[in-house]
Amino acid sequence: MINSILLVEDDRKIAAVVKAYLEGSGYRVVHAEKGRDALDSAMKETPLAVILDLMLPDISGEEVCRTLREQGDFPIIMLTSKSSEEERVAGFALGADDYVVKPFSPRELVYRVKAVLKRAGKGDADSAAPVSFNNGALLIDSRTYEVKKKGLTVSMTPTEFRLLYTLASYPGKVFTREELIEKALGYQFEGYDRSIDAHIKNVRHKIEDDPRNPSFILTIYGVGYRFSGAKDG
Repeated sequence: MINSILLVEDDRKIAAVVKAYLEGSGYRVVHAEKGRDALDSAMKETPLAVILDLMLPDISGEEVCRTLREQGDFPIIMLTSKSSEEERVAGFALGADDYVVKPFSPRELVYRVKAVLKRAGKGDADSAAPVSFNNGALLIDSRTYEVKKKGLTVSMTPTEFRLLYTLASYPGKVFTREELIEKALGYQFEGYDRSIDAHIKNVRHKIEDDPRNPSFILTIYGVGYRFSGAKDG
């Protein structure tokens, strides 16, 4: 494995435990104690995934997450003591793929790393031909995890792609938040239903001409979401 897991954590004891568990599962780990060091490391070598503590000594983890999102679409798992629903939703709105609250189980964290990497893998979605909607206004390619809006490539996180792909695979079908959590995140987790709303908001900003009046992903109030794009051909 060429790329590594980038672990951004200023608590050396926590970092040592996480590093040991990850390496025990076959991953190479690069540890950074500060946000700026993490950004420098990600610039030198694109990580497979990032485990990011939000409470860092130099710059905020939120700022690090925002900058990393501009650098690439690798999965980001936030690791923090911030546990309120609002803080979780804010983390997902920044583009995080998962959110783990301290104290945590190192074994569970490894499982979550494997889950986000599986979702980010090129063979994760069905290997079908690219599908376009609304006379080419939106194209989704499950083989390359590429999305194009009017011919221009749209950058999406693995979780955002999985959400869009799942919805677009069943045009007209109404998905509850729980169903989308299971399909896009790969497991159920209490308190994550509002995280779907944050991810959907991000997707809409990337594929809709007017996110407030969407033409592709519609909200079915009291239930969930459905994809309303018309499949070409």
